[in-house]
Amino acid sequence: MTETKRTSTPSQESLTTSDPAMLRALAHPLRIEILAILDEIGEATASEIATRTGQTVANCSFHLRSLEKAGYVERAEPRGREKPWRPAHRKRSIEPDPDDATAVRQSGVISAGYVQHEAARLTEFLTDPRPLPPEWVRAVTVSTAGVWATAAEMEQLSHDVLALLERFAGRSTDPTLRPEGAVRGHMLLTLNPERDSI
Repeated sequence: MTETKRTSTPSQESLTTSDPAMLRALAHPLRIEILAILDEIGEATASEIATRTGQTVANCSFHLRSLEKAGYVERAEPRGREKPWRPAHRKRSIEPDPDDATAVRQSGVISAGYVQHEAARLTEFLTDPRPLPPEWVRAVTVSTAGVWATAAEMEQLSHDVLALLERFAGRSTDPTLRPEGAVRGHMLLTLNPERDSI
């Protein structure tokens, strides 16, 4: 199936939330997958999402409406009789109240869902038998590292790494910012303390 990336623009730049209701809205793996699809292709109808996920159109429509109610997705411009959806924000960040154990657990479940989604995507990519051109083989990185750091140092390290991505800002929605030969890439970054050492 050939699919064109659409450059539908979200109505808002970013979302940072600790709202328990918003966190609960993401506590379903299909909703995480739907958001990942919309982030990747810009916009899609419930039918297009159903095709990609293997779910029914009715089920995808239900979860899209739930995501809309929570503020994660919104309607894009109609395409004839088609009514596509798009992410409501370019970026999302979940920051639970550290003193609210329930919110911390909920955000952990949501984050684990994203990790599982990305791990499945990465596994599919790495085990794909089709060869890559040599320059792209060298561009693929899978690495792990152990660090000894304080909580403040780990937090700063996360901010520093994410700040490096700012030089690519805007390229998803504005193709004129992409240099010749640019392709869409994915990055999975995790950093956490070992619980037994805290």
